[in-house]
Amino acid sequence: MQNKKRLHKSKTDNKIFGVCGGLGEYFNINSVWIRIIFCIVFFFYGGGLLLYLILAFCMPDE
Repeated sequence: MQNKKRLHKSKTDNKIFGVCGGLGEYFNINSVWIRIIFCIVFFFYGGGLLLYLILAFCMPDE
């Protein structure tokens, strides 16, 4: 049986809710890059915080 990737919040790589850590594990990149992307989207487009909060409440725990 194959190990399927699952999107979930990270318990080990978290700052607030673990959303960026979970996305980093899923896409196999450093979570710092995900955090930078959320900050850029927040400051330039205004939707980063809303997107983060939606993911924080919709993503399952690890």
